[in-house]
Amino acid sequence: MSKSYDLEDRTFQFAKNCRALIKSLKSTLSNIEDGKQLIRSSGSVGAKRFNL
Repeated sequence: MSKSYDLEDRTFQFAKNCRALIKSLKSTLSNIEDGKQLIRSSGSVGAKRFNL
């Protein structure tokens, strides 16, 4: 029984989940700055995969 791992779908879902998490946080200075970093880094996972 082998599992199929689709990197494109998983990284896209990860980026979407990160954005949903950021939207659920209070708008404090630290959350805003950390959220910006998380959004940039979560999106770059997929971009590296596809050389964008």
